[in-house]
Amino acid sequence: MRSLLFVPADGGRKLDKAMASGADAVIVDLEDSIVPERKSDARRSAADFLRDAMQEHRRPRLIARVNGLATGLIDADLDAIVPAAPDAIMLPKTEGGGHVVHVDAKLLAREATAGLEAGSIKIVAIATETATALFLGGTFLGLTWGAEDLSAELGAQATHDADGRLLDVYRLARAVCLAGAAAAQVQAIDTVAVDFRDLAALRRVTDEARRDGFTGKMAIHPAQVAVINEVFTPTPEQIAEARAVIAAFEASPGKGTIGIDGVMHDRPHLERAKRLLARTTEPEPAGSMQRLR
Repeated sequence: MRSLLFVPADGGRKLDKAMASGADAVIVDLEDSIVPERKSDARRSAADFLRDAMQEHRRPRLIARVNGLATGLIDADLDAIVPAAPDAIMLPKTEGGGHVVHVDAKLLAREATAGLEAGSIKIVAIATETATALFLGGTFLGLTWGAEDLSAELGAQATHDADGRLLDVYRLARAVCLAGAAAAQVQAIDTVAVDFRDLAALRRVTDEARRDGFTGKMAIHPAQVAVINEVFTPTPEQIAEARAVIAAFEASPGKGTIGIDGVMHDRPHLERAKRLLARTTEPEPAGSMQRLR
């Protein structure tokens, strides 16, 4: 998944616009964008939308962001949305793999009640929204990250400096997400850019995310989707180079390093080439996410 677009569960026509945005995934949000007195109505709206949207032949992946374990709201969220069988849930404020195990058990029971295959609804964990979570990044199974909730817990006044660069603690959170995803061998998804009007800044931070190893990014506005998709789609030149690296190693299977056009390539270059080519083919639905079975 290159682009994952948030939309409030009670967003009405915004939900339809999100489906037509070109995003690889639409995240139906029951958490931050829904005030407490609207939660019940939002659950019904989310369930109705997901039930219909899941039947569409060509559709983005559909993910429901539920409320976190500590809120006491997640059970009602899951009761509402599991029967609609979304591709995944997004779990906010996750503190280590233990939280994922806990929610996995909740999903398993509800999947059985709804007549769904065990493990059919995947889990995407937001890995860095609390200070505790920063120490548990290696225990997750599917990762994205966020800065705003973490800044609130820390009592920080800003997440970026005057030049728009992440401050140190949020750079740490970003690195924890990236390393945790690599350790779990799942996709690392970069966080949102909150100024949705500044597409130049979006392109800069998305380019940096791709450079560092992220393969997707979350969005908060449909206008951001095209930029994110473009940056995370390998270019013909990158594809040709990757194929050349793979072909060279296949032609000389006993070699650890190979020269191509005057440049030395070793086994890590081969692995990067394989990963790039893997992103040029459509993955299985929710393929970047895992359950614990």
